[in-house]
Amino acid sequence: MLKKLLLIFFTLGSFACCAQNNTSLIPIPMKNGIICYEKTYTLQEGSNKEELFNNALKWLKKSFPESTAEPETSDQKAGKIDGTGIYKIITSNSGNYYWIKFSLAIAVSDSSYSLKAYNFYEKPVESGISNEYSKIEYRWWDYRQGKPWSAEDQKLFTGLHTDLTGMIASFEKAMGQ
Repeated sequence: MLKKLLLIFFTLGSFACCAQNNTSLIPIPMKNGIICYEKTYTLQEGSNKEELFNNALKWLKKSFPESTAEPETSDQKAGKIDGTGIYKIITSNSGNYYWIKFSLAIAVSDSSYSLKAYNFYEKPVESGISNEYSKIEYRWWDYRQGKPWSAEDQKLFTGLHTDLTGMIASFEKAMGQ
C-alpha cells in the first residue's frame, strides 16, 4: 500500500512541475526595489565636457521626440540633464500595447558621465483595461514570483529590457566614447 501511495505522490508531483508557468527571468536590473538601468563611463583622454554635454542633450531630444520637446532640466554648468523617455511596446497581434514612461538623468563631469533610467510606469492600451499610468514594479514583482497579471507580461518585460539596452547602446554611440 505504501509503495502505491509513493508512486502516486511522485507521479502527481512530476505533473505539478510541468504545470508551472515559464517564469524565466528577464535580466531587468533592480536597485532598492525599483527598476533602474544605470551606467557610468570614464572619460577618455582629450574628451571635452562641454561637447559631451551637448551630445547628450542632442541625443535626448532626438531619441524621445514624443516625450517632451525640451528636457525638464538642463544645466550645462552643473553637467546635469533630466528628462522623460517613452517607449511603445506591442504585446499582441490583436493590437494591444503598452506605453512605458520613465525618468532619465544624465550627468557629465570632468572625469566621467552617466546615464540613469528609473521611475518606470506602464500604461496598457487595450479594451477592458484602465488606461492610466501605474508603477511597473508591482507587476514585475508578481511576474518574477510566477504570478503574471496577463499572458502578455513576458512580451512586455522582454520589450522593456530590449528597448532599454538599445537605448544605452544608442547613448554610447551618440557620446562617441
